[in-house]
Amino acid sequence: MPATGTFDTMPRSLPYPLRTLGEGLEDLDRRLFDAVAESPSPLLDLTMRPLSAAADHSKLWMLIGAGLGSSGSLSMRRGAARGLVTLGVTSLVVNQGFKRLYPRTRPLSTGVPLSRLRRQPTSNSFPSGHSASAAAFAIGVGLENRTAGYLLAGLAGAVGLSRVATGAHFPGDVLAGFTLGAGIAVAGARVIPAVEDSRALIAEPSVENLRPDPDGAGLVVVLNPASGDGSGARVADELRDSLPAAEIVELDDDSDIDAIAADAAARADFLGVAGGDGTVAAVARHAIAADKPLAVFPAGTFNHFAKDIDAVNVASSIESFQAGRVARVDVVWLNDETLLLNTASIGAYPDFVRARSRYQRRRIERPTATMHAVLKVLRDSSPVRVRIEGRPVTVSYFFLGNSVYGAPSFLPGRRTRLDDGVLDVRYLEVGHRNATTRLLASWLGGRLRNSTIYRELQAPVVTIESDEPFRVAHDGEAGNLHTRARFRVGYRELRVFGTSVV
Repeated sequence: MPATGTFDTMPRSLPYPLRTLGEGLEDLDRRLFDAVAESPSPLLDLTMRPLSAAADHSKLWMLIGAGLGSSGSLSMRRGAARGLVTLGVTSLVVNQGFKRLYPRTRPLSTGVPLSRLRRQPTSNSFPSGHSASAAAFAIGVGLENRTAGYLLAGLAGAVGLSRVATGAHFPGDVLAGFTLGAGIAVAGARVIPAVEDSRALIAEPSVENLRPDPDGAGLVVVLNPASGDGSGARVADELRDSLPAAEIVELDDDSDIDAIAADAAARADFLGVAGGDGTVAAVARHAIAADKPLAVFPAGTFNHFAKDIDAVNVASSIESFQAGRVARVDVVWLNDETLLLNTASIGAYPDFVRARSRYQRRRIERPTATMHAVLKVLRDSSPVRVRIEGRPVTVSYFFLGNSVYGAPSFLPGRRTRLDDGVLDVRYLEVGHRNATTRLLASWLGGRLRNSTIYRELQAPVVTIESDEPFRVAHDGEAGNLHTRARFRVGYRELRVFGTSVV
């Protein structure tokens, strides 16, 4: 029996050519449905019903996302996060938006083989939510890891086919679902650009394999109990349980961290640090001076450096130490005195971070909070007049990173290498007409690098000067005032334990 199913909201007042075209497309849709759903194929009978059921409520994609998220590949973990977030947004848009706006009855499944039939959904047929979720997840993952994206695209196509073969949807519903899911994934990449893993030719990682005692003999850990709102004390207990032979030196409010770290580095075979980014940077300079490998145990609030060397928690850091894999990573020297591990900024960037945090505390989603914070900073922040490599500029925002951070954007992502030998500099110039509108148009259009407002450069040394003192914030610290700030890469100077450091 031929399938039926129409758009209940198709206007009767449409001009004759458009109405004829719409009726022709509906007829084609029904004929394609009949050709697939009633096809006497043993392969379809065997596979389509289980595949369609597996994709119910996105169970299939959540399971795959969990697998990707637990893999050793950073790009796969990023892909899993992007794919699942995109899937969630797509499900909301499709089920609470388009299915209400464009009601369409489900096809009659009289001719579909019994081996494929499932309980017919009661929601509207247009568009296919299964197909939209499949496309959103596959493309979301593929934006971060191309190989995984190609494989998932094939699986997504099979899920779309299963919705027709089991009699749940017309082919047009599936095609519309694919289009919506893909569109939302691409739009998400405009708001939060995917990380580009290879923007420059980088030498092979410098890696060595040591054989530390699994109980931690020879390891001296400098620990800040007050870091991370007091989580340092919990980290100390975990270290004592897992590395009983290690020595733990706890800091207090009156401790001279430089003196303690220097003493620990002099007598340790392996130096360790437990604290936030500021504490890690203070100890890292002494690990470099003594040429001792550093084990980083995250105990701060954000732990950016620890996350980027794959020390996502204390347990993973302990495993990395016991495995003995050490890699050399870059550091940054400010005026050859202050060590930076992550980022430095002048102008509006510290204001942007604080504003975004305030919006997120109001339970605003991160992309929306980011946009609000950008607009607030562009509207309210005071620009800074400096000379960057001798070129006079007035900047409203200035970011400098140790190694390249993510894709081109004034909202840096995460870095995938910490040993590329360059500083990643991004800044916004003021003094242009309609700057906010032009900047947002370039950003959303994917042409940020062509903007005359946004600038970026990568170099091993960058010097900033000014006639008036300016504050340089770095690694979560407020920093000091300078009239000259010279940033220099310490190329692969720091040896760190990590499983996927570079």
